[in-house]
Amino acid sequence: MEVVALLNDLYTCFDAIIDNYDVYKVETIGDAYMVVSGLPVRNGNRHASEIAWMALALQEAVTTFKIPHRPGEQLKLRIGIHSGPVCAGVVGHKMPRFCLFGDAVNTASRMESSGQPFKIHISWSTVNILNTFGGFNVQLRGQVELKGKGLVTTFWLLSHQYIDPQSALKQYHHMNNLNK
Repeated sequence: MEVVALLNDLYTCFDAIIDNYDVYKVETIGDAYMVVSGLPVRNGNRHASEIAWMALALQEAVTTFKIPHRPGEQLKLRIGIHSGPVCAGVVGHKMPRFCLFGDAVNTASRMESSGQPFKIHISWSTVNILNTFGGFNVQLRGQVELKGKGLVTTFWLLSHQYIDPQSALKQYHHMNNLNK
């Protein structure tokens, strides 16, 4: 029950934050939280900046997130971001679900799994798009072995010069107080 309560609190926090961005929560499976931008409504290259801003806000929020049954421990969030084409659609009749398929989905998942706690791991394709917006601070991570891809050059997303990370925390605390 502790794990279910933890995930419920965490996903409630995340849900409040993602409402501030042009993103869509596709699914949660266990401790994985999958978000996309540019679907189901296309937004061009803005998908990369929306996801990046959201990721920075989530990263900031977990710094104050309390694990009720382990008060001395901090949540070790890993985030992976990749930009690329996907196939999307509603699958199923009995319990229809909006699903994403394709190499970009797998690559984003591998960016997360090969990342490090407290860091946002991003692909070269995402960096290229973010560079068109300006203001995003990235650091070269270097070559990383990704299953099915081989060695790929990856980066850490560090910050954005115009984002106020405290706004994400204020939104979360506001929503948390409404639920009490």
